[in-house]
Amino acid sequence: MYLIGYDVGSSSIKASLLEIDTGKLIYSAASPQRELEITAVKPGWAEQDPEVWWRHLKSATAEIRERSGVDLRDVEALGISYQMHGLVCIDEAHRVLRPAIIWCDSRAVDIGEKAFSDLGKDLCLKRLLNSPGNFTASKLKWVKENEPQIFSKIFKIMLPGDYIALRLTGEIATTPSGLSEGILWDFRENGIASFLMEYYGLSEELIPPVVPTFSVQGEVRPDAAGELGLKAGIKVSYRAGDQPNNALSLNVLNPGEAAATAGTSGVVYGVSDEALYDPESRVNTFVHVNHSNESPRCGILLCINGTAILNSWLKNKLMTLRGGTVTYDEMNRMAKEAPIGSGGLTILPFGNGAERTLGNRNIGASIHGLNFNTHSQSHLLRAAQEGIVFALKFGLDIMSSMGVRVEKVRAGYANMFLSPLFAEAFSAATGAGIELYNTDGSQGAARGAGIGAGIYTVKDAFTGLKTVKIIEPDKKIREEYLKAYEVWLSLVRAHIYED
Repeated sequence: MYLIGYDVGSSSIKASLLEIDTGKLIYSAASPQRELEITAVKPGWAEQDPEVWWRHLKSATAEIRERSGVDLRDVEALGISYQMHGLVCIDEAHRVLRPAIIWCDSRAVDIGEKAFSDLGKDLCLKRLLNSPGNFTASKLKWVKENEPQIFSKIFKIMLPGDYIALRLTGEIATTPSGLSEGILWDFRENGIASFLMEYYGLSEELIPPVVPTFSVQGEVRPDAAGELGLKAGIKVSYRAGDQPNNALSLNVLNPGEAAATAGTSGVVYGVSDEALYDPESRVNTFVHVNHSNESPRCGILLCINGTAILNSWLKNKLMTLRGGTVTYDEMNRMAKEAPIGSGGLTILPFGNGAERTLGNRNIGASIHGLNFNTHSQSHLLRAAQEGIVFALKFGLDIMSSMGVRVEKVRAGYANMFLSPLFAEAFSAATGAGIELYNTDGSQGAARGAGIGAGIYTVKDAFTGLKTVKIIEPDKKIREEYLKAYEVWLSLVRAHIYED
């Protein structure tokens, strides 16, 4: 018997088939092979068509069906991981009213900042643990103000994973963890943030019914089963945003544990049993997947929008200028040829929208200290990886000021962590040990589905999870990285001061 997990990202849709008894990955597929398009009608905007997510989810499922050698009638349950903070608006007929406003869209920054000021930092931080910021609630307010004809037709708002669950089951629902990522959860009342909805002039009727993260949330309808080549009636028993789900995939569920990812965006996600918050809301606190009133679990999330997307930009826009092709492995080897500190070349990687760690400023990506006589592609590639590491360290220092100590980080052996240089630099600069595992978000979603369907206990769900690599901080090179970090930090501070 088997489980399928889906990871609905902004770059691709991934699906993984896991064997229940062994926890073994049988087959994994992703669609499309190139990154999904993000539409930017105006600077700072970022939208995707939810129908595109569904189309590629079908493609990934078809590949599993055709190539895994498994009869998918033996699948017991499905789980969903998804890109966080998005806004999908549907009408009463469940039709999408406009493209989804996704996580890296910056249009609602001013709306969130005004709410933070008007409602008061004390109220927002004590009850939301965050500024309303550029999150889902503020994006909905933007639609109300700027697209009143569309707003008037909205029946329910959904997060990307809620929409995929709707397509699978016909059931409209969301979770406490999901509401908290939209800054729609009141931590004092353990329910919808009514005071924020009232301030924005939004009806609570727009919010879907709330279901537990781990629970049978519906069954696959016959029409969806026909499109996917699955049997009708399969349980959909888990949904979570990509970062809480990434933590689950790495068995990061308890205080003191932390997970990281370095895909399009870069994240460190630490777990606490306290409702902690940053007074400046530069890192964010959400309801973790295993939270309960009896055993509180909060996820403190540090997010950098511009991480692997910087590496991808270099690969696709710069490294192929002469008409050739280059792989990420080749780029990693080239980066290793330059010294620590990249010979004085420094990159700020903030080129993918407003950055929370910078107080929701959008300072853009930039290159500093470029010397035409001494710097090569190797220096540029290394400076990019170091710049991403330093951006993550900057956020970790904020978490440390809140009382969150991160001494060990677990991550999937994927994306930027496939680069030995990146892993070495991250460990040396932050002082944290790294454990890399043979897992990803879609596998985590499959394990979550097993828990939600009652197939697994939490302990049993991690059968088959194996460590691939362990990196300990290299004290011999730590000082060199810290010197380079101070140069990087001075440039960031100069940008903030100028702003």
